[in-house]
Parts: sequence; C-alpha cells; structure tokens
Amino acid sequence: MEMSSNGNSGGRDPFGRSGNLFRKVTGSQGFNLLVFFIALYFFIIGIKLMGSGFKGLDTVFGSEEGSFAETLVSAVSNPLVGLCMGVFITAVVQSSSATTSTVVAMVAVNPSFFPYAIPIVIGANIGTSVTNIIVSLGHIRHPPSFRRAFAGALVHDFFNVTAASLIFPAEWLVRILTGKGFLERLGVWAASGLVGSRGVQFDLIHRLLDPVLDPIKGMISGIGGGIHPHATTFILIGFGLVVLFVSLTFITKSARRAIDGKVQRVVDRVLFRNAPTSFLFGLTLTSFVQSSSVTTSIAVPLVGGGILTIEQIFPYTLGANVGTTVTALLAALAADFVGEGGKLALAISFVHLFFNIMGIALIYPLRKVPIYLARRVARYMAANRKMAIVFLFVVFFLTPGIVIIVDWYIL
Repeated sequence: MEMSSNGNSGGRDPFGRSGNLFRKVTGSQGFNLLVFFIALYFFIIGIKLMGSGFKGLDTVFGSEEGSFAETLVSAVSNPLVGLCMGVFITAVVQSSSATTSTVVAMVAVNPSFFPYAIPIVIGANIGTSVTNIIVSLGHIRHPPSFRRAFAGALVHDFFNVTAASLIFPAEWLVRILTGKGFLERLGVWAASGLVGSRGVQFDLIHRLLDPVLDPIKGMISGIGGGIHPHATTFILIGFGLVVLFVSLTFITKSARRAIDGKVQRVVDRVLFRNAPTSFLFGLTLTSFVQSSSVTTSIAVPLVGGGILTIEQIFPYTLGANVGTTVTALLAALAADFVGEGGKLALAISFVHLFFNIMGIALIYPLRKVPIYLARRVARYMAANRKMAIVFLFVVFFLTPGIVIIVDWYIL
C-alpha cells in the first residue's frame, strides 16, 4: 500500500478526529459557560487583589497620627473639601466601604465630626465608580466595544455625580438654615430606634474567594518582602490589574460564544426583564459579594460585548448602590455601639442608604439624561481613546486633589 506524502495511509490526518472533537468541545455552549464563570471568578479575584494593593497605599502614605485615610479625613474643614475627600480616598483605596468604615470609626470616637462625615460619604459614592472606568479600559484596543463598555461604566458615574449635585447643596443649605441637614435628621432618627440591635454579617463570598486569594497574597507578600517593605503593595496592584484584564478578555469572548438565543432570552426575560427585576438583581448580588464595585464592574464587559444595553444595566447599578449600603448597615448593626458616638456612627450608615434612595427617586424619572450623556461622552472617548485615561485621572484624582491642597495650603 502506498503511503501519502505526509506518511499517513490514504492521506488522512491521524489527529483529524481528535482535532474536530477538540473544536467541538471548546466551541460548545457548556464549555464556554464554564470558561465564563471561571473567568468571572478570577475577575473578582483581580479586583480584590487590586483593592488590597490600593488599601496598602494607606500604610505607605500614612503617618504616625494614623493611616492615610484617617489623616485626610481628620483634616476636613468644610463640606466641599469633605466631598472631594470622599471621592479621592475612595478612588485611591478602590473601596467605598473602606472610606465609610473609616468615617464611621471616627464618628464613634468624635461625635462632633458627624456633620462633616456626611459629604465624605456622598463623595465615596462618586469615587466607587472609578473601578468601572478602569475595567472599561480593558476594551480600549477595540473602539466599538470600548464605546459600549465606557458608556456602561459612565452611566453609574453620571448617576452618582448627578445625585450628589442635587442632594449635597440642598443638605448643606438646610443645615445652614435650620442647624441640621435633612439627611442628618433622617440618619439620627433611624439610628435612634436601632441602637443595641444585632445585625448579620455575610462571609460566604470570602469562603469562596479565600482559598485562591490567600495563597496568591501570601506568595506576593513573600516576593515583595524580599525586595522592599512597600513592594508588596505595588505588586498586588500590578498583578491584580493583569488578572483583571486577562479574565476580562475571557469573559467577553466566552460570553459571546456561550450566549445563544435561548440564553439571551433568559438574561433578557429573567435577570434583566424589566427595571424592578434588574434593580433587585443588582441589590441581591451586591449583598452577596459585598461590593458594588464588583457588581457593577461585572456588567461592563457584558455591555462592551453587546450582550446587555445601558438601559438594562442602569436600574441594575442603582440596585447595586442600595445593596452596598444595606450590607454596610448590617455590618454596622453587628458591631457594639455605645453612647452618642455609637448612635451617630450607626446614623452614617443610614445617611448613605437614604442618599441613594433619594437619588433614585429624583433621577430615575429623568434616566434618559444620564444615559444620553454617557453615550455622548463614550462616543467622544472611543474616537480619542487616550482622553479616557485623562478623564479618569482628572475626575477622580486631579480635581479633588487640587481642592484638598488649596484648602490645606492656601485657604
């Protein structure tokens, strides 16, 4: 029998069947769904690693008087500086929970700080959307996907900024006229009836992440410790970004392959069927993962891939905003509060909750405005992609930083 030029009988490829099987398996919906959820898991790992690194900056730039966040917060002298402080600190440490926790602890020790804590909490609400913007940059090499992803990230930012623009001046004006702001009164009223109650703390998400997260942190700490005392902080940030962007690529590609007509209908008709469903999904998921940054960031690559629309994720992000205040409130209730400081510390958690509820009541009827603005700005950024990085730096770091520096050294 003659052999073909490639040495195989009849010219057949001995790997033909296995190759076809491999392509069939990797192209199947089940396989791509599995890849999607694994990538999603590591996407959250990346955010957590990056967040741990940014929180480490608190130690790097801290002082003998306290951590970086405590040093900045204690220097608040007026509401505008407090607002900018909330934006800046949250953008740096990548966690509104870290900012509000610092504020709650300071109010518990010093009750007179309570009025200044309110604008910091409002600012933290704005700063938390920086993670969405960072995630959207993972699509920057593909203009159509980047335009959609950046718009999906911006809609959360525009809601938070608009809510702060409406509620923050009104809160401080009422305080000037009556001695107490309406958020201040509502927070104290709600806290008065709950001091001494016991809350609930959820740790399921930590049980799921820690088996992978802790060894990675331990390995990085070992490497960083041998280089420089603060090297671990920066390695965590860098490695977290790498994990985040790599997993983001797999999320987008696997989602496109896995979501056929049937799955798309499930997403549309169940999870994002209408505004109330999307809102409840965002609230529930945030309560589970205990981070609105994670919840809203998950939606960004799905918008970038054309799987979800901005209209679908807008109520979802609002639910995430409320969800992060609920988990913070439950955690606050689980702590032991005593005295006036304890009551006001609990009141801060309620202020955060009421701020988001009021924001939804005011802005959701006008939701076309933030959605329109998000699309317009994203269209410009897709055509001028370097400006997206400038936007990130100016809005979350430069502008609030200038206000803080001017207040410290000039006024």
